[in-house]
Amino acid sequence: MAESKEEALFQEKVDAEQKIEPKDWMPADYRKNLIRQISQHGHSEIVGMLPEGNWITRAPSLRRKTVLLAKVQDEAGHGLYLYSAAETLGIGRDELNDQLLTGKAKYSSIFNYPTITWADMGAVGWLVDGAAIMNQVMLCRTSYGPYARPMVRICKEESFHQRQGYEIMNVLSHGSPEQKAMAQDALDRWWWPSLMMFGPSDADSPHSAQSMKWKIKRQSNDELRQIFIDRTVQQAEVLGLQIPDPELKWNEETQHYDWGTINWDEFFNVIKGNGPCNKERLTARQKAHADGAWVREAALAYAGKKAKKKAA
Repeated sequence: MAESKEEALFQEKVDAEQKIEPKDWMPADYRKNLIRQISQHGHSEIVGMLPEGNWITRAPSLRRKTVLLAKVQDEAGHGLYLYSAAETLGIGRDELNDQLLTGKAKYSSIFNYPTITWADMGAVGWLVDGAAIMNQVMLCRTSYGPYARPMVRICKEESFHQRQGYEIMNVLSHGSPEQKAMAQDALDRWWWPSLMMFGPSDADSPHSAQSMKWKIKRQSNDELRQIFIDRTVQQAEVLGLQIPDPELKWNEETQHYDWGTINWDEFFNVIKGNGPCNKERLTARQKAHADGAWVREAALAYAGKKAKKKAA
């Protein structure tokens, strides 16, 4: 199908690195692609609070509790920023929430894994937030303005989260033999799901090519995964921990690490709702929504009363 004049002008603007704003003309598929990506991103921030919130009351010290509480609060804020960005594309907050609660909308598969020990808080911060930063830094330059601008603050806060997780792993890995074993166990369980966060190879992704053309994303899934592995392997060496991949080795020719085969069957199985905690996560969100009904009703009643008083 031939490109229309509007589509050609739109692409020229994108290629010229000019931000697309809510009132600008945009292709329907560009809007649809953005709503899908931003909503999934926002849902991931909200659902991502659950495996960490589970440890707030059980953190080993008051300092650990306050830092973890601050992190969970940050994640809630990120979700709200992203929902607001999605709303500029014409989708309402209620619809976004309904898509999450009914299972229509997806969120990152990583949050369907359990956080079994305190070391998991370290692994999640170090690996999961580290992978998220790798994905999200490029979004600070995404072509849609209302998405790009909040990503600057989100990435700064995620960097704090990653450092917090690494600090937990550093303390554990240099502690008692039992603590180091706990850190190694967490790394063993979170390594491969963290690599899956970047998504399948771009050749197998239905959205990547178009997203790259529209500059919604700037780097390929495999390119980002490679950068993450190269950096994280060096960090693991400092910690004295072993990456759970017997095929991992440095490639002198490419100057990058080669790694083993990712179990994509597991990835797609989790996405389909069959992960260890899929049902638990969705049930928790549904319960929170139901329990908060009285707050929403009270807020609406107050707003209505205030409007009537103003009209009088």
